[in-house]
Amino acid sequence: MDDSKIIDLFFERSEKAIIELSNKYGKLCMKISMNIVGDRQDAEECVNDAYLGAWNAIPPERPNPLVSYICRLVRNISINRYKYNTASKRKGAYDLCLEELENCLSISGRNEIDDLIDESVLAAYIDEFLNGLDEINRMIFVRRFWYMDSYKEIAKASRLKEGAVRVRMVRVKSYLKEFLKEKGIDV
Repeated sequence: MDDSKIIDLFFERSEKAIIELSNKYGKLCMKISMNIVGDRQDAEECVNDAYLGAWNAIPPERPNPLVSYICRLVRNISINRYKYNTASKRKGAYDLCLEELENCLSISGRNEIDDLIDESVLAAYIDEFLNGLDEINRMIFVRRFWYMDSYKEIAKASRLKEGAVRVRMVRVKSYLKEFLKEKGIDV
């Protein structure tokens, strides 16, 4: 079913909206959540909470594209669940992935207001950076840091060897660091 028709079902307050949303994007949502929380039951709860969030927000919202909207809901809910589950526990795959990116983007001497203001600027620069990458490097970066895919999963999807994916990631992170320095971001 077309995204606009699914959104129309939400506006009609039809329960079929959730069914159609799940049919179209359920597997993607589960993959994102599983990559973050690492537990099927928690992932299912996170996805269901995201569906509820969409139900409560649409209407009045009319998200475009719908896939980005629902994936962002799932990702945010899953991150919160992960933080709750791992408070005072050993680090998991999600923490390791974030540490990898933070090592590239460590910004020190910041306060909360600076962080809030600069977050949107940094996001715009990262979008610009990603638009300048070739398709395969952009896919590798996004799958690693948005979907939290493992190097093994990325290698399979890109039909590259795992070592080649790791080397590309090191280079892309280096390019990102240089790009941000050129933009005046002290990393």
